[in-house]
Formats: sequence, C-alpha cells, structure tokens
Amino acid sequence: MTATAPPEAPERPLPPDPQPRRARISKWFAAGLIAAPTLLILLTMSGALGPILREGQSLWRLPYLLVANTPTGGDMGAHVLLPKVLAENILPTGRILGWSMDWYAGFPALYFYFPLPALATVMLDFVLPYGVAFKLVTIAGLVALPVAAYHMLRYFGFTRYIASVAGVGASLFVFMESYSIFGANIKSTLAGEFAFSWSFALSILYVGMVVRDYRRGVRLNPWAGLVLGLTALSHIVTTIVAVVTVLPLFLSPAVAVFDRKRLRAATAGAIGVGATWVVGFAVSAFWSLALGVRVLGGMTTDMGWSPVKTIVGNYQNPGSPIPGELVPVLAVAIVGLAWTVMRRDRVGILGWMMLWPLAGYFLIARFGLTMLYNARLLPYWFFGVYAFAGLAIALGAASFARRFSARDTAAKAFGIGAVAVMIVAVALSMHDLPGWVKWNYEGYEGKQTWPEYQSLLQEVDALPDGRVMWEINSDMNKYGTPMALMILPFWSDGHPSMEGVFFESSLTTPFHFLNASEVSLRPSNPVRGLNYRGLNFDRGTKHLAVYDVDYYISYTEEATTAARDFGLEEIALSPPWTIFALPDAERIEVARYEPVVWAGQEDFVDAALEWYDDVDNLDLWLVEDGPPEWRRVTSVDERLSNPIPYDASGSATVTRFDDEDVAFTTTAVGVPHLVKVSYFPNWTVDGAEGVYRAAPSLMVVIPTSDDVALQFSRTWVETVGTALTVLALLALAAYGGRRIMKRRSERT
Repeated sequence: MTATAPPEAPERPLPPDPQPRRARISKWFAAGLIAAPTLLILLTMSGALGPILREGQSLWRLPYLLVANTPTGGDMGAHVLLPKVLAENILPTGRILGWSMDWYAGFPALYFYFPLPALATVMLDFVLPYGVAFKLVTIAGLVALPVAAYHMLRYFGFTRYIASVAGVGASLFVFMESYSIFGANIKSTLAGEFAFSWSFALSILYVGMVVRDYRRGVRLNPWAGLVLGLTALSHIVTTIVAVVTVLPLFLSPAVAVFDRKRLRAATAGAIGVGATWVVGFAVSAFWSLALGVRVLGGMTTDMGWSPVKTIVGNYQNPGSPIPGELVPVLAVAIVGLAWTVMRRDRVGILGWMMLWPLAGYFLIARFGLTMLYNARLLPYWFFGVYAFAGLAIALGAASFARRFSARDTAAKAFGIGAVAVMIVAVALSMHDLPGWVKWNYEGYEGKQTWPEYQSLLQEVDALPDGRVMWEINSDMNKYGTPMALMILPFWSDGHPSMEGVFFESSLTTPFHFLNASEVSLRPSNPVRGLNYRGLNFDRGTKHLAVYDVDYYISYTEEATTAARDFGLEEIALSPPWTIFALPDAERIEVARYEPVVWAGQEDFVDAALEWYDDVDNLDLWLVEDGPPEWRRVTSVDERLSNPIPYDASGSATVTRFDDEDVAFTTTAVGVPHLVKVSYFPNWTVDGAEGVYRAAPSLMVVIPTSDDVALQFSRTWVETVGTALTVLALLALAAYGGRRIMKRRSERT
C-alpha cells in the first residue's frame, strides 16, 4: 500500500474579541486612513513638501527625489558607493558577498553590512537613473511603515477600525526630530540608517504575524519566516529585537506545563515560532552564516561605542528615552495602555516589545558594553509609545461613535477627524525635516560648493592610479557631508580612499584613524581607546607607507603648511585642497628581517597597535601565525632582540591588482613578502605559503615560486550558507505552488 500524507489541518479562526467593536468599516476605508501618513511621509521625503507657514518659504518644491543626481548628507553621502561596487565588481563574479579595494586598503564588502537595500538599488538601477534608484530605496522602509504598523495591530486582534486609526498614530513616530542616528525615523534615515528603516518595518510585521499564528496554533507559516529572513538581510539589531520579542511565546509551554489543554496549544504555537526562526535563518544564510562565523572569528573592529546614558532629553542631550516632544504622546500612551489592559486586549507582546529594549538601553550603559550602541534599541520604545497613544485615540473615537444611532457613519467621521488632527499636528510641528531632505536629495551637484568639489575630482582623476589619504575636517560638510572624499572611487576609478563607512567591517579601521590623526588638524578619532598622537607628518608618512598610500590631500592651511614644511611634493592645487605625492613605497614589500609570531596573552589587535606605535621599527614584522621556525614572542619589544636578517637584494613587482585578484613576481623566493591589502580569511594563495595575518592588518606570504597569485575565494561558510538559502527559496516556492494548486482544486 502506498502511504498518503494526512490532510492539512484547517487554520483555526481568530477567537472573538473580548469586547465587540460595533463600527464596521471596509478594507478601502482602512486603506484610506493608512494612506494619510504614507502620503505625508512620501511628500516629506520627496522634497515636494516644504516648510509650512514659514515666512518666505513656499509650500511646494521641486521633488528632489526624482532628480537624477548623487545623494549626500551624513553617512548617506558615502553609502552611494556600495550598490555601485556590488553591481560593477561583485555580482559579475557570481557573488553577493565579495571584496573591494575602494576603502581601507581593501575591505569585505557586504559581509558585515546589509545586502537587501543594496540589491534593491541595483535592480532599480536597470530601469531608473542610479541616483533616483538609490533615493527610492532610502525612503522605502519609511513609506512601508504605516502599512506594517496597521497589519501588526490587525494581527494582534484589533478590528480594521482600531488598527487603522492606531496604525496612523504608531507610524507618526518617524517624524520625531529629537534624534538623528538611533534608527527608524526620518532623520536617522537621512543620516544613512535607511537599512534600519527597512528592517524596522519588516520586524514589526514579523512580530504581528507570529502573534497571529501563535493564537491560531499554526505550526508552520513559512511566510513569517521569510519576513524574518528579510529583516535580517536589512539589519541585525532589529532582527535581535524581533526574536527576543517573540521569545516569551516560544517559552510559553514551560508556563503551561501543568495545564494539558493549554500546554497542547502553547506547544503548537511555540513550534510555529521556532519554525519561523529556522526558515528565517535559512533564507538569510548566504549572509547571516558568514556574518556569525566572521564576527566570532574576530574579523571586525570594536569601535568602543560610548553608550547614551541620559533619561530626559534637553538641548544639550537631545538623544534620550524621554525627549521633550515625547512627553505629551507618552501621557496619551499611558491612557491607551491602561485602556487596552482593562479591555483585556492582547497587547502583552506590544508592551514587551516596547519595554525590554528600554531596559536594554539602560543595562548596556550600566555594564559598559561597547559592541552594541545602546541607543539603537530606543526606536522600539518610541514606536510602542506612539502605538499605545494611537490605540487610545482609536478607542476614544470608537467609544464616542457608539453614542450615535448611525454608529458606522459616526465612527468613520470620528476616525477621519482623529487621523486628520494627528496628520496636521505632525505637519505643523516639522522644523528640520524638509531642510534635511533638501540637503540630502538635491545631491552633491546641487550644492553651491559643487564647482570646488568637482574641480578636486578632476584633479584626482588626472593622477596615476593610487591610494588616497585626505585630511579629515567637519567643515567639509558644506560639500554635502564631511565624508565627501570617501567616495573618490565613486567618481574616479583607480583612486581608492583610505577612509570609508562601515567602520566595523575592516581590520584596518583603527590603524587608519591613527593615520588620520597624524595628518589632520581636527580629526574625528571615532575609535575609542587609541593612542592618537596629533598632527605629525614624520609619523604619518611612515604609517601611510605601511599601507602604500600614494597621495595626500590637505584641506586646512595648517595641515598644508605642515606637509610643505615636512618636504612633501606638491603636485596639484584645487583650493581649498592641496594634493601631495607621498614618498614611494612598495605595494608588495620583501622582508628585511624574519617576522616574529605573537604568542602573548594580549589579543593580536592590541599587540599590533603597540607595534604600530613604534614607527622606527616597522620593518620588524609581527604576525599572528607563521611557520614553526619563526620565533614566538610574548611581548612586542622581544622582536627587537637579535632580529634575524634576510638578504636585502630581492624585489617584487605587482603584475595584477584587482578587487579579488592580486599577483606579483619576485626575485626573493623563500623570503616573506608583505602584501599591503587588508587581511581576511577568504584570501588564498598560489605559488606561496600563507596567508598569515600581519600587523597592523595586512597579509604575509612566503613565495615558493617566482609567480605568486592571491585570490579572494569562497570558503565553506559561503558555500554552506548559499546552499541553505537556495534550498529555503526552493522550499518556499514549492510550498507556495502547492497552496495555489490546493486553492484551485477547492474552487473546482
């Protein structure tokens, strides 16, 4: 006999609401209400909506969103490089994760940053100008938030009426102006956190789907898992919040262990929650597996983020859990929380999603954790406050409507009125947002300083290929962002910038900022705990030679004078910038002394920082690993004792230097060579032994032939991760096809 699979159990209907909602509205009415904040967000982000009721300002402006230029503003002005790198350098190799030489003497592109928005930009770029495609991607998460908020509240069991009015209130938190880098609001998005906006909208949708499925006892909803996977591919912090938020549902069988009926339902729901985690991981595995393995392997830089510790915000400390603009909303939210609890609405998960990130904000600061910036958790607190305030307004509108005989009509009128009041109040309270939108989306090309900036780009483009170090100075914001020179490789092939965004992504980051402090009058010094020395070209040029940097661009008069006094060769002038040629260095350097292997108790990064500080002995290399015959040292100073010299007559010549392929010939076979490209475990070598991680953040190989080639190769991490993702997508397609066929058969 042939075994047949048991029929699928029908989905259980949602249980009735604890208290009947008498107002009945159509899907179209709910869609109309949700369209109001969506339209306000779209108009604000398009640049069409200018400051309202301000003297000398018009209501309507040219929609910058549709202008084909290069967006700027904060980190966003540097993020424009990544999709270009993905489209031109990585995707043609058949990969999504790859290597780029454009920043930090090479960095792993998209291993530690989020690929979904970049992929979306690349796809849109097939039909739209690049700048327009990029801008549309940056606003997508914000525009999607009202719909996500509505569906989350619907999945929690609220009627269309309550969910639509409350969803409007919840989504309006994106207009908060008291913070600009924590994530999820308009200001943070414009500062470069648009991937967070994507992931935030997806995360609250996921939480709603899981709550609905848990109540129904659904053991498998792959679509919720797909949403979790997309959440992870957009941002990791939001993914952590989403998983911890539904964790109580997963653990619920432990609470119901003595109640057989509840235990059965709780177990089914918990299995469903766990299944979404499995599907979500599998969907994102091509990226998330590599992320986890490489982070645990120490391949990122700890920036030592300083936690935010304020509670009540003010002008000096605008970022806090309770900024002034939140106080009236919080008062209404308390009413909404109390009201829903008295009504026995299912808001426990919403309250948990609001409160545990707030607790995490304080705990991270209390215990001094630096890997996670604690303020990244606050958007969920803000969203929860606005959501409960929206529920208070929605319940109030429904309650008033019941006083009228024509309840449905009254409810619609009160709902429209409540939404209109919220929208108008937010529109009238906007101060900074239209100006920020204009600044970002009019692009580099729209700035009055564009001719100065363009002139520098032309000078750089005329130079022979080579790495560029430039003086950091916040005054360069007038060109669109202080990071304007990060995207030199965006404008000019062959001229990578030593600085980029994605600070944590590269092992070179701390050493770069030490270099920057030595050639900048007012450096940013963002990595905490480093021994910054200040403007000093004697040290700076020695350090830049370690990374084979070819050019230095000064900005201030003081740095320009210091560079000239030191004797650097001035090769171009583009006021206010001056371009200098740095002393010749080798891209592939032959060892003068036998390297020593670090065997001390300190982390290798700490030892490398100590080694890097000794600029007079940078030719005595320190490596993390090496052949058994190389000396092991337990203190950095030990390398100075009786170094073993090599024949200094050998030389190496670079024959190929591409993003994922470096080759050279050498006359010093058997002698270690320093490859001045940032280290990463994916680098493999033919014609040599190695690859060994070397201080400060580079690679050492030992040639076994005259011709040596290094490749950025796939490892088991990429292979396994990609296989899991492919299998997950095939399974989702099969599941979806089966459901479609089943519905068709039921209709016939």
